[in-house]
Amino acid sequence: MAERHEDGDWVTTTPWYVSFFGEAYFDIYGTLLSDERTTGEVEGIVKLLALPPGSHILDLACGHGRHAIPLAELGYRVTGQDLSEIFLDRARADAQARGVKVNWVHSDMREIPFVDEFDAIINIFTAFGYLESDAEDQRVLHQVQKALRPGGRFLLELMHRDALLRWFQPFGVSRREDGLMVVEDRRFDQRTGRNAVRATLIYPDGRRAELGHDARIYTLTELAGMLARSVLDIQATYGGLDGSPLTLDSRRLVVIAQKPARAHDLSVMPIRMD
Repeated sequence: MAERHEDGDWVTTTPWYVSFFGEAYFDIYGTLLSDERTTGEVEGIVKLLALPPGSHILDLACGHGRHAIPLAELGYRVTGQDLSEIFLDRARADAQARGVKVNWVHSDMREIPFVDEFDAIINIFTAFGYLESDAEDQRVLHQVQKALRPGGRFLLELMHRDALLRWFQPFGVSRREDGLMVVEDRRFDQRTGRNAVRATLIYPDGRRAELGHDARIYTLTELAGMLARSVLDIQATYGGLDGSPLTLDSRRLVVIAQKPARAHDLSVMPIRMD
């Protein structure tokens, strides 16, 4: 849905995460998400989770299957869940072309239609923090806990807020190899912790397109509290999927949390933010 500009604020008539993940997404990120990068990320996921082939993994907010399909090729039973039908259509076609089976689920991440099912759930490439409030993000973690089997692990990989603020650039311009120019206007709200980006795409033929995203970037301290409220115990933190130590300069944050071996019923627990 198109954006309009009012009194310096960005206003959208539908949630950004509904309209953002379309064909223009691939124009922006397609050249950045190389096969080499994906291979390295999948290798990191496998190493950090340390699960044997045959384990059941949910890729939550799986997008076009960039990680789900290679994991299936490695012998894991994979379910991919996403809200974008455009992305899921690409994922289905790619999985079929590569001869692997993945269970694709079209659903909002606040509704994971499984109970005690997965050995692991992964959420990669800052796909957490999309929703309108901290309480809604907490609801996602409740759903993750519900869907994991007792003892199952949750791997969360996202932008590291400490490094984002240390290196924050309010404006950026890049030119792709095909001639596309991407101009980004970035705003970080220190009160709400939300990082808003509006991207203007200028194509070689003169066409222009605009789209934006607005994500809550949590500190590790905030994430630790949220995971605890959803009865998920942090086991390890890293500065990337390569398993590097987490430092103030780490651009990425990886958190691995575990559902206790003895299951907890969250259906009666209120979703609140202390």
